[in-house]
Amino acid sequence: MSHQPVIDGLEFARAAARLQGAWPVAEFLRLHDVLRSTAGTLHYELRGVPEEQGRPVLRLKVDGALQLTCQRCLGALEFPLRFEVALRLAATQEEMDAEPLEAEGPESIVAGKDMRVQALVEDEVLLAIPIAPRHETCAGSVAGAESRKQTPFAGLRGLIGGPKH
Repeated sequence: MSHQPVIDGLEFARAAARLQGAWPVAEFLRLHDVLRSTAGTLHYELRGVPEEQGRPVLRLKVDGALQLTCQRCLGALEFPLRFEVALRLAATQEEMDAEPLEAEGPESIVAGKDMRVQALVEDEVLLAIPIAPRHETCAGSVAGAESRKQTPFAGLRGLIGGPKH
């Protein structure tokens, strides 16, 4: 079993603390339903930023790869995972709700005194996984080759009087 760090979110950010490590993918239990295999390791780095846009922030970087299933050909798909996310901290839900939502701004979360870093990493990894992962081109896929020849709605053009190609 690997390390299980717990942080006080606000103190961690205010102290500009830094924590890094790695976990086997198999230890992220909530990921198991979307994985083809639990092989691999995810590396993370968590940094506290005392103030960014007026609030304390946690910056999380994750690097690794997940073994998913392609939803087009049902074959194995290695999904490279490399992202950095900013999490703006609020002391309470009410404080977070009082802030206007920003489409391009950092995500806000309620900071706790006992925040499990592994759960924080797992939450962000779940958000980074595509809903329907697919290869760019599936090797040997007959369905993929046929769909490039003719679109599923090609026959409708004639019915509605549109231009024919």
